[in-house]
Amino acid sequence: MPSIWDTTNTLLLPATVLGSEVNTMTEFKITETLDVKGQNCPMPVVKTKQNIDDLAEGDVLQVLATDPGSMSDIAGWADTTAGVELVDQDEGDDVFTHYVRKAE
Repeated sequence: MPSIWDTTNTLLLPATVLGSEVNTMTEFKITETLDVKGQNCPMPVVKTKQNIDDLAEGDVLQVLATDPGSMSDIAGWADTTAGVELVDQDEGDDVFTHYVRKAE
């Protein structure tokens, strides 16, 4: 049976920060890839929403975009939308990659 110290120590672990070296949630299987390169706001978010609706719970959609605004747009959309979770983002030289999981 866990002690109170185990619970307290678990609660005091460092927070996971997306896109940082602290991130431990980088292991996931990509279910589908959406290529929205060349499309600007709001299309990366619109297309992401359309595609995530067609996935099963737990599936991960990889979104490839060239719009730098997609970093904040998709993150903001995921934060305010029930049933989706932004798992990770990667800011490449020319392509911004987003990983969105369909949740409950």
